[in-house]
Amino acid sequence: MKIALLEPLGVSADRIAELARPLEEAGHTFTYYDTKTTDADELARRSADADVVMIANNPYPARVIEGADNLKMIAVAFTGIDHVGLDACRERNIAVCNCAGYSDVSVAELTIGLTIDVLRRVAEGDAAARNGGTSAGLVGREIHGRTVGIVGTGHIGIQAAKLFRAFGADVLGYARHKSYAAQEAGITFVGLDELLSRSDIVSLHLPLNDTTRKTFGADQFAQMKDGAVFINCARGAIVDNDALADALNSGHLAGAGIDVFDTEPPLDPSYKLLSANNVVLTPHVGFLTEEAMERRAVIEFDNVLAYLNGTPRNVCTL
Repeated sequence: MKIALLEPLGVSADRIAELARPLEEAGHTFTYYDTKTTDADELARRSADADVVMIANNPYPARVIEGADNLKMIAVAFTGIDHVGLDACRERNIAVCNCAGYSDVSVAELTIGLTIDVLRRVAEGDAAARNGGTSAGLVGREIHGRTVGIVGTGHIGIQAAKLFRAFGADVLGYARHKSYAAQEAGITFVGLDELLSRSDIVSLHLPLNDTTRKTFGADQFAQMKDGAVFINCARGAIVDNDALADALNSGHLAGAGIDVFDTEPPLDPSYKLLSANNVVLTPHVGFLTEEAMERRAVIEFDNVLAYLNGTPRNVCTL
């Protein structure tokens, strides 16, 4: 079969060649494109005649899928698959496999990093130190002894909860389904309303799908405690970020740490969060560590090999 990797995976070309070797030794053809593109025509050209397409987190729209006549499987080097034209895949019985788990640690660690940055005012302190300032006005707060609410207790939410507990926080959780693993991690499950009203820090870890899109907005921020902090390293489109900016600018929320947005960076200069009070922003880097890039490359190639061997895994839709 013809296999096409349409974009880089954050590892070296030599590592890509090494990972592709078992596929080639099995008699398959492997083509690697070492530049990113979001141009649908170029994606269609790269996908032409491919039986298996490998992508990361750039959009892979229905238009391209519908024009790839031989396509049977899409391997996604990402946890979320909302950037793939899934309806077109279902119509044509194209398997979509993700790399669930590759960034659990990296996203959870950034969650902690953003929380510390907001509470200890690290970015403000950096600016003060560089511009002749002092510690005046930079009184921070500690994670220790506070209540953290984890909204979404999947693998990343559980990992984040473990880290928060290591800092001495009490951890509440909300999810549709309570898991034994989450309870073992020290998460106490409560309703969403109770979690929002009791938590000093609310950290979002939901997947993006039709049931979660734009579900966290003005009503939810209003339910949070005065002076609470909001962290989002999940998916940007779950949150009404204009409402978040309003909650920050009104002083109701004391701060926010945001890694994801309802559009991928670069952000338009008019994007409301850019001028909001007390918010630390990063340009969608939660997944982006050396270790996570290696893990996802290995998982993606393993997914392709498993599919070709008739034992598909990490299948998200058929």
